[in-house]
Amino acid sequence: MSISAVPTFDLEESLAREGYSVIVGFDEVGRGSLAGPVMVGAAAFLAQRLPQAARNMPHYLADSKMLTERRREALYEPLQQWADAWAVGSATSAEIDEWGISHALGIAALRALDAVERTLFGAFADAAGTPAAAAEQTEQTTLVADWDARMPRVGAILDGPSDYITKALGTFEAPAVPVPAHVVTQVKGDQHCGSVACAAVLAKVTRDRLMTQLADSNPDYARYGWAHNKGYGSPAHKAAIAQYGPCDEHRTSWKLL
Repeated sequence: MSISAVPTFDLEESLAREGYSVIVGFDEVGRGSLAGPVMVGAAAFLAQRLPQAARNMPHYLADSKMLTERRREALYEPLQQWADAWAVGSATSAEIDEWGISHALGIAALRALDAVERTLFGAFADAAGTPAAAAEQTEQTTLVADWDARMPRVGAILDGPSDYITKALGTFEAPAVPVPAHVVTQVKGDQHCGSVACAAVLAKVTRDRLMTQLADSNPDYARYGWAHNKGYGSPAHKAAIAQYGPCDEHRTSWKLL
C-alpha cells in the first residue's frame, strides 16, 4: 500500500518552543456514523522527549483513513508504547442526540484530555506543585515537574478547522480538566502531525473494536451489520433500519434513511 504523507513533529516542536511542556494531538472518529458513540483520541508527548519520539516514530504511521484495518491493528500496541500517555474519550449516541455533534465531540475530547493529564501528572496536578507531592510521583511526572513545577503548560493540536475543545471547556457537562490546553487547529493534521496521526489510529481501532463487540454481543445489533460498517450508513445498514427500525444505539435525532 502506497502512503503519500508521512507525519512529522514540526508543529509539535513549534509548540514546545513556545514553552508548552506537554503536546497532545487529537483526532475524532464516528462523527458521520448513524449509530454508536463518537470518539476522540488524545496522544500526549512530553516536550523534552519530542526529538526521541520523532526518531522512534513507528513505521507506516499515517492518517488512519489511509491505512488498512490490518495495519491499524498492527500499529495499535506500538502506538500505545510510543506516546507518553494516551486516551480515547467518547460521547454516547444519547448524548449526541441531546447535545448535538459539535458539543459531543468537545466533551469527548475533554474526557480524553482529562484522562491523559491525570496519567501524566497524577496527584501532582491536584497538589499545586508542592515539592513533597511531586517527589512521590512517577518518572514522567517528575520530568514534568522539573520543567514547570507549579503549572505545566499543555499545547494541543486538533485535526480539522474548528476548535470544539475550547468551546466545550467549562460547560456543565465537561470534566474538570487539571490543566486547560491551548488548542491550535490543523486541517489534515492526521496526515501531517505525528501526535494527531497517533491519536487517529488509537481512536479508530478503539471504536471499530467496540462496534464489532456490540454486534457480536447482541443479535438485535448484529442485524445492522456493525461488524462490517461500524455504524456508518452503508446500504445494508440503512436497509436494516428500514426493516427493523432504529435501536437504542442509533442517533435518533439524525436522518437515518
